[in-house]
Amino acid sequence: MTTSNGQRVLITAGAGGIGRAIAVAFAAAGARVHACDIDAAALNDLRAQAPGITTSVCDIADRGAVGRMVKEATDAMGGLDVLVNNAGIAGPAASVADMDPDAWEAVLRVNLTGTFTVTQAAIPHLKQSAAGSIVVMSSLAGRFGYPNRSPYSTTKWGLIGFTKTLSRELGEFGIRVNAILPGAVDGPRLQQVFEGRASTSGRSVAQEEASALANQSIKRFVDPADIAALAVFLASGAARSISGQMIPIDGDSQSAS
Repeated sequence: MTTSNGQRVLITAGAGGIGRAIAVAFAAAGARVHACDIDAAALNDLRAQAPGITTSVCDIADRGAVGRMVKEATDAMGGLDVLVNNAGIAGPAASVADMDPDAWEAVLRVNLTGTFTVTQAAIPHLKQSAAGSIVVMSSLAGRFGYPNRSPYSTTKWGLIGFTKTLSRELGEFGIRVNAILPGAVDGPRLQQVFEGRASTSGRSVAQEEASALANQSIKRFVDPADIAALAVFLASGAARSISGQMIPIDGDSQSAS
């Protein structure tokens, strides 16, 4: 098992789903972890599960709140070695022709600008680390077009460019930057997607699941724990020569749909 003994790790949207799995995995590997999230109750639950994790309530779309959160995190941990930019929202399902411009802006404000804001605030602290690392959560939708999900797909493609650029800018400081691109992730949210599709298509939930899996070579949805293990690896010394890379974890999916 990859260990993270002594690493100081900040995870955005760390109280639920993929972010929670990442926070728990880093803590189990020996890291000091600070998680931020907009959901205070979920953060309380996370601390109950893993008492060593410190937390902050933060909306990353709020620049002032981000500045306060990063200070809380670095004060709590005595610095920063790893930033996991996990926060993001799915946004609306609509064609470009029918898209609400305000809904478009809301997705960009969180997924792109929020990630930029957190990263910019974290960079001075990462430069003081002996082995800084940034992990950016993109998506399968950052590799393919995604019909009726243009804000989400656009931001996830944008995060690829952000990752590539950061890798070039921060390499001289020994900071590595990589992106993870998950496919369909198993859990309640995915089940809600299938239930929604079934309600409009007239097919069963099981048929919607089978249709989604037909798009993949590996016939199972992604376990959040596997994404967490990949994040821990990318931040570890075992990945010290890996930077600027886009790493899919999607069962070899052939499209986003």
